Amino acid sequence: MRVLLVDDEEELAVTLAERLTIRGFSVDWAVTAESALKLFRDKKYDVAVLDVKLPGLSGVTLKEHMAEIDPELKFIFMTGHGSQEDFEAGSAAAGESNYLWKPVDIDAFAEKINLVAEEID
Repeated sequence: MRVLLVDDEEELAVTLAERLTIRGFSVDWAVTAESALKLFRDKKYDVAVLDVKLPGLSGVTLKEHMAEIDPELKFIFMTGHGSQEDFEAGSAAAGESNYLWKPVDIDAFAEKINLVAEEID
């Protein structure tokens, strides 16, 4: 399963990508919406994991651009900012069940990706 992970905290993005790769996922990562869009235009992904707050384009705006290109793509949002505004933005964009709070438990994260991916089949 191909996953695109977008988080402006590079160390976190690298760590999550490595841990998901160990669990059998094929993961690309980016730290900005713009770099994510470049990757996205070159490859097909099953799931995109987006941080709500990114520099430049927000994760919610990035989702809108990606969904226009690939309406089949599934999304998971995550945030380390526990404000009600962030929660509402991510929940509205991804569906409340596809929303994670940082720090992310890697096993729960992998399970969430698998559950979202099941919606594809």
